[in-house]
Amino acid sequence: METKKMGHRIVVRLDKGEEVLTSLKMIAEEYDIHLASVQALGATNHVTVGLLDIQEKKYYSHTLDKDLEITSLIGNITRKDQQVYLHLHINVADMENHVFGGHLNECIISATCEMFIDVIDGEVTRKFDEVTGLNLFEF
Repeated sequence: METKKMGHRIVVRLDKGEEVLTSLKMIAEEYDIHLASVQALGATNHVTVGLLDIQEKKYYSHTLDKDLEITSLIGNITRKDQQVYLHLHINVADMENHVFGGHLNECIISATCEMFIDVIDGEVTRKFDEVTGLNLFEF
């Protein structure tokens, strides 16, 4: 992994074998990020995505172990209980152009991942909401 900060933007290159969420948490801690947006693309051969069943308030996950292009990875960085909190969604495409996506649970890079983190002045935290079962923005 390599990073370079330019103004309020951090440019990131993840390398083969690196895990996206783990790497992003390390970056957020290193740069003391409390609020940012994230966008990326690249390649993976192992990704786990989830979908929330709103009635059950439970995530169901699906893992894909094959060569995939990361066609879109977007989300944000906030804090919950003073800890880095990531909320990321991903779309990946296979060789037949089938697209899979959802809430990102895990993603191992197979070649590279190019990421931009736009740091925003200020702070937004998270608070658990009983109604939705989600950790929502708290302003």
